[in-house]
Amino acid sequence: MRTDALVPAKLDSPDLKVVDVGGGTGFCTLGVVQSVEGKNVTLIDQSPHQLAKAKAKPALKDVTIMEGDAEDLPFAADSFDRYVSAGSIEYWPEPQRGITEAYRVVKPGGIACIIGPVHPTHPVSRFFADAWMLFPTEAEYIEWFTNAGFTDVKMTRI
Repeated sequence: MRTDALVPAKLDSPDLKVVDVGGGTGFCTLGVVQSVEGKNVTLIDQSPHQLAKAKAKPALKDVTIMEGDAEDLPFAADSFDRYVSAGSIEYWPEPQRGITEAYRVVKPGGIACIIGPVHPTHPVSRFFADAWMLFPTEAEYIEWFTNAGFTDVKMTRI
């Protein structure tokens, strides 16, 4: 599933500069470094506990691993060719801020790929999803990306 989820990010060169935002233990980052050299990858998360687990993974030894906030990234504008974030947006207090940050740090022509849950359609599932955490609708995702400045917004269900 990780490989399929990363297809929209077009990780098609080992020289790409990639940031994995909300990368936690590095699960998604392990998929990134299959195509991109670790020295070109940055993993950022706000949890020192999760980051310690990422730092312990030999496959991530060349990755820059740092503490930080998805909604206030410590990078200059246009720093990365690719932005990926998997399993993080549902925990962001203000998803619009986080997606606006993605737009800010991705170079012109770059790609941002956010992998997150979509609001369920079944009434019972919807009830429990609403009680548990943020499950944005497809329309909300598209609105957030468009409001941030992205122009070629696509949704892929996996």
